[in-house]
Amino acid sequence: MLNPDSRAPGLLLGEDVQIADDVSFGAGVIVHAGTIVGAGCTIEDRALLGKRPRLARSSAAHGDVGRLQIAEGVTVCSGAVVFAGATLGEQAIVGDQSFVRERSSVGAGSVIGRGSVVDNDVTVGARVRVQSNVYLTAFTIVEDDVFVGPGVVTTNDDTMARHPPGAPLLGATLRRACRIGGGAVLTPGVEIGEEAFVAAGALVTSDVPARAVVMGAPARVVRDVPDEDLLENWR
Repeated sequence: MLNPDSRAPGLLLGEDVQIADDVSFGAGVIVHAGTIVGAGCTIEDRALLGKRPRLARSSAAHGDVGRLQIAEGVTVCSGAVVFAGATLGEQAIVGDQSFVRERSSVGAGSVIGRGSVVDNDVTVGARVRVQSNVYLTAFTIVEDDVFVGPGVVTTNDDTMARHPPGAPLLGATLRRACRIGGGAVLTPGVEIGEEAFVAAGALVTSDVPARAVVMGAPARVVRDVPDEDLLENWR
């Protein structure tokens, strides 16, 4: 059941929500049952918090996913959808019309760009920058300080749904401080090494070593990232 709340026009709250006193709500926000919203958060117009997943009959992921937990100082922008069972770390930003699914986490200080998707069971570390229209497929791991350019696509199923029952899906692994250029495509299970650089439009079909620069389709190593471009020199 959703009940109107006087804190903002059209605000609807479910049962057993926990909302700090200084949360700012825009118009038309819906907060479903069990959601926890920490102090100093900003929830913009028509954001949807705590949505329960609706899964296909064949999905093995049925069951209670738990509460949506939003830490202090988070901003959820207009029209974003954040599912029950997700976790948003302190000062994270979820951009307009973005989509964060169940059992996923977005680390402290990270930004999910406009219209991007963080699918179920994705881990995004701290201080990550995910630009607009990115798709992080299920079971992707993104470590701290990673940059993901606009329109990047990750994938997790080589068979495109023709795998045996119970076969695992393999998302990409993006190691600390690597950078993925706009429009790159990462195939299932690839690992991008620490401080590696993937050029715009690359098709990555195999693991990328730490500090390697790769480009092309399929992507090939062309050189190493120089010392002066390492993250430690840009903090």
